[in-house]
Amino acid sequence: MISRRLIRIKVLQVLYAYSKKNEGYSSNVAEKELFHSIDKFYDLYHLLLLLILEMADLEEKRIELRRNKKIQTSEDLFPSTKFVDNKVIRNIRLIEALYDYKNARKLNWKIHEDTLKRIYNDFISTEQYQNYINSDTDSFVSDKEFLNNFYSEFLAENINFSEFLEEENIYWNDDAGFAIIMVIKTIENIKENGKPGKLMPLFKNDDDKEYTKKLIRKAIVDQKEYIKLIEKHTQNWDTERIAHVDLLILQLAITELLEFPSIPVKVTMNEFIEISKYYSTERSKVFINGVLDKIVKDFESDKRLNKTGRGLIG
Repeated sequence: MISRRLIRIKVLQVLYAYSKKNEGYSSNVAEKELFHSIDKFYDLYHLLLLLILEMADLEEKRIELRRNKKIQTSEDLFPSTKFVDNKVIRNIRLIEALYDYKNARKLNWKIHEDTLKRIYNDFISTEQYQNYINSDTDSFVSDKEFLNNFYSEFLAENINFSEFLEEENIYWNDDAGFAIIMVIKTIENIKENGKPGKLMPLFKNDDDKEYTKKLIRKAIVDQKEYIKLIEKHTQNWDTERIAHVDLLILQLAITELLEFPSIPVKVTMNEFIEISKYYSTERSKVFINGVLDKIVKDFESDKRLNKTGRGLIG
């Protein structure tokens, strides 16, 4: 499921893209683009699960080609079929919802056949692959570990996969790490009882979906108020010279502080400071931390922070 961290990042990306356009934009237009981006993230999650199935199919074809060679080695005659027979992969093949989504969204690795083959060829040359197919260990646990390592170690660092992400969607390079985590969690939840595994939902619950809508809507609708608030606490700064991303991060942080009573202040501050490390300048985290600290004290003084439940923590 999509994490709150990624939701915050995606809202920031959409706000940045629209704020750079000359024409104005409405919260409805931005919200539509945001959910389109989130849907594409969910596409990536499914494509990653389908990828290992396609690679196992390529492995099976390679084995057949080796068996039909005129001059054969012992490895050609008796190749390891551990990858093809991986018990977890066989389980993933039984998940009907995966194929339902694939057909509904028209996802297909066949149109990326060259990329698929490059990723496969890269993988079968790795020590990880060789150790697995040559190992005497044959268990559900070792099969699961093999897949976890494929996603977390090999795929996350593979250049051909990174190039594929860049070509297909401008956000997918940022999304990949989160999607891989979802895939690994899906694999971890697969049991040895042979029953089909379950896909993870896009949103954890309705609260997360509502959080997404409200965050982008309020950040846009109340933008002018938040800019004035930022100006008040950056009197020694020219707001036009403050990094544009920093302004957007501050606006989102203020939105979350005021509009979501159940989210603790420290969580909001830590999350947006962390995001600034990856999406803004080297000094941004210090600047954003300082401004938010002033704003929070201002809110506390004016009793504008109406935190409840878990939001009272810290």
